[in-house]
Amino acid sequence: MEFIIDKELFLKSLQKIQGIVEKRTSMPILSNVLIEAAESSIYITATDLEVGMKSTYPAEITSTGKITVGAKKLYEIVKELPNQKITFSTKDNDWVEITCGKVQFNIVGLSPEEFPYFPAVKEESLFEIESSQLKSMIEKTFYAICNDETKYNLNGLFTKVEIAQNGEQILKMVATDGHRLSISSSAFKGTAGAELLKGVILPKKGIFEMKKIAEEEGGNLMFGFMDNSAVIKRGDSYMVMRLVDGDFPDYNRVIPAANDRIITVNKEDFTHSVRRMAILSSEKFKGIMLEISASSIKISSSNPELGDAREDIDVSYGGEPIAVRFNARYLLDVLAVAETENVDMKFRDELSPSIIVPSASDSFLAVIMPMRL
Repeated sequence: MEFIIDKELFLKSLQKIQGIVEKRTSMPILSNVLIEAAESSIYITATDLEVGMKSTYPAEITSTGKITVGAKKLYEIVKELPNQKITFSTKDNDWVEITCGKVQFNIVGLSPEEFPYFPAVKEESLFEIESSQLKSMIEKTFYAICNDETKYNLNGLFTKVEIAQNGEQILKMVATDGHRLSISSSAFKGTAGAELLKGVILPKKGIFEMKKIAEEEGGNLMFGFMDNSAVIKRGDSYMVMRLVDGDFPDYNRVIPAANDRIITVNKEDFTHSVRRMAILSSEKFKGIMLEISASSIKISSSNPELGDAREDIDVSYGGEPIAVRFNARYLLDVLAVAETENVDMKFRDELSPSIIVPSASDSFLAVIMPMRL
C-alpha cells in the first residue's frame, strides 16, 4: 500500500480519533488506527469496542491496501513533520515507511486482520438533527453524569422522545448521579423510531466524542440507531457507539411537585457570589449556606480551618424565610449552563430536593439535593 496526502489533512484525520483509541488496553490492536487506501481516498478507523469512528479523506493512491499503526505515535510523528506532502507506504512484516521532504520514519505496524469489524451504516435509517441543538442539550446535562462505574446504568445520557399533549415531539436528554438531576428539552422534528420512543442510554465517552463532532461547524448532522448502537454521521465521518444496557430510573418521579417557595435571582450576580463563598470550602467543608428572606439571600460559608465569609444579594421573594445548604460545585455547574439572565430557584423545605430553572424557559431543569444543616 502507498499513498500521498497533504500533511494538514492527515494530521486532522489522526487528531479526530485520539479520544477514541484505547490508551491502556490488554488488546494492543485497540491502541492502533486502521488505515485503508482504496481508489482516490483513504479510510481512517479507530475503535475501543464501545465507541468507533470511520472517516474518509482524499489522497493520491499509488497502490491499495491496509495496515494498522499506533495511533498516538503516528499522530506525534505527523504533527512534527514539515508542512509538505507525506508519502505513506507499507513494507514487509507490517512495517510502515513515512517520508516527508528529507525526513523518513520507519515504524512497526500490526496486521489489519486483527482489527475489530466496523459495521456498515445504513443511511436511510438516520434522521437529521441540528448540530447546535445537540451541542446545547449535551452541555446542559453532561456535568451530571454519574462517574461511579458500578452504577453503569447512570454512566451516560438517557435520551428519549416524548409526545406532548398538543402532539408535538419533545427530545429529552437526562443525566443523574444520585445527588443531582439535569434535564434538557428541545422540539424534535425527525421521525422518532422505536429506540427513541422507548429511551436509550448513550455512553459517556460516546457523548463526549459526539459533542466534539457537533462543535466542528454549523448545519445538521445525521443521527440514528442500528444493532444496539447509536450512529452519528457528519460529512464523510461516521461514529458508532454501543448503547448502555440497563434501565434508567424514572426521572419524572425525582422532580419534586410541591416546591412552592420560588425566588428569582440574577444569574451573573449569584454565580459570582457562590464562587466567592466557595473559595473557603474544602473536601471536608464543601457546603455553602443560603438564608433566604423576603428581599435578599444571605450566602455564607464557614470552614474552621480557614475562616468564614458572607454576602447579601437582592432577590424577589415573598414567601416564608428558609435556610438551605448546598454543595457549591453543584450550584455552579447548573448556573454555568443556564442561558437566561435570571434563574428561578424552587424550594419546599430545608431537606427536600430543590429545582433550578432558567426564568421564562422550559428548555432546562435541574434538581439538586441539599446538604444536611
